[in-house]
Amino acid sequence: MAQSCDPNYAKACVPIASDVDCAGGNGNGPAYVTGPVIVVGSDIYGLDRDGDGIACEPKGPPKAAG
Repeated sequence: MAQSCDPNYAKACVPIASDVDCAGGNGNGPAYVTGPVIVVGSDIYGLDRDGDGIACEPKGPPKAAG
């Protein structure tokens, strides 16, 4: 059976579940998604922590203060 994807997200299939967290993060699931994921609607799972429209972003080096 094919997995249903939440229409609020694009670029990766965010499953429709009681809770979804970013894979490799601190969340406890029960479902996980590997990003990056584009938020195209409401971020109902709170995956876009910094509010830039991109969820589950890979962690890179810290940004330099400017």
